[in-house]
Amino acid sequence: MKNGIGRTVLITGGAGFIGSNLAERLLSEPETRVRIFDNFSRAGVMHNVQWLRSLPGSKRLEVVRGDVRDRRAVQQAVTGVSEIYQLAAQVAVTTSVDDPATDFEINAGGTLNVLEAARLSGRKPFILYTSTNKVYGSLKRLSVEVEGTHYRASLRGFRGVDESEPLDFHSPYGCSKGTADQYIHDYSRIYDLPTVVFRMSCIAGPRQFGNEDQGWVAHFLYSVLNGKPITVYGDGYQVRDVLHVQDLIDAMMAVRRTIDRTRGEVFNLGGGMERAVSIVEMLHTIERKVRKPLRLKYSRIRPGDQPLYIADTSKLEQMTGWRAHRSIVQILDDIHQFWRQNHNVTPFPAASLEPAAALHMEVA
Repeated sequence: MKNGIGRTVLITGGAGFIGSNLAERLLSEPETRVRIFDNFSRAGVMHNVQWLRSLPGSKRLEVVRGDVRDRRAVQQAVTGVSEIYQLAAQVAVTTSVDDPATDFEINAGGTLNVLEAARLSGRKPFILYTSTNKVYGSLKRLSVEVEGTHYRASLRGFRGVDESEPLDFHSPYGCSKGTADQYIHDYSRIYDLPTVVFRMSCIAGPRQFGNEDQGWVAHFLYSVLNGKPITVYGDGYQVRDVLHVQDLIDAMMAVRRTIDRTRGEVFNLGGGMERAVSIVEMLHTIERKVRKPLRLKYSRIRPGDQPLYIADTSKLEQMTGWRAHRSIVQILDDIHQFWRQNHNVTPFPAASLEPAAALHMEVA
């Protein structure tokens, strides 16, 4: 409906990093109602909710405590909604290896609960699911070579991984997210639900608290600011493309706006070639920015780690007109600004890490 009038939007995992940024954007649209559904299990999420409640438009915000594994609670949360952003997830590869059953229950089972609630509602709500590049596995068929302090694809003219890349679920996390990814895609075909899947690269920006579950860029920045050691797995030449969270939300709005064309589609989404950077290059960029020395340790590379992942976003660009606009420098500036404004009022996980804990996150 025009200008969002009559829209009721459900964001599962809405108190988290991406969810709170999305909620802020939606609350800026007059008469759009936003319902957050979250189990509040992660550090910092209550701080995000308090921030949302301080914003103009917060009278249109509803906060529901619940878990996507609870079918009845999900059905209640879906009542009356016209859009669903399924962001609730277990997001750490390391956690999935330690407890694959819970990982599956949340990522696959929880997403199926959301889909079933949407199907049974009879309203055919728009559903956007945030999947991951991990559904493509370790990309062994992509040959790489060292160039300076990063890997580069050996294939001439390489512009990133597109949606034709074969699926190769690797790790329990890849399996659970990939299962949910395929369910979302198939419910559009079988039940005519207007669904979209984003297979995402690294998303970074403000409201990211820098623990192992919420992104390596913020974790690196906060660790350097706090003088904490960082463990680099492998040589650190692994390359990822990084996308600002606001560019991600622009993409979400773009696929909803063009749902007649995008329904049932899967899109790779990331910063692309222009925002690709290796681990050690990002670390030295942070070092120069904050003018504090790095404390690095190196450890053996972990199984299944992709030496290079860059998303080819041309399909999304051509179908919706979306483009990424914010640079890596702006990403770091915005995260740093968030830290300056909030580190004295809420605990940042990186600040409390013991030296031996270092960094145990998966570079997504």
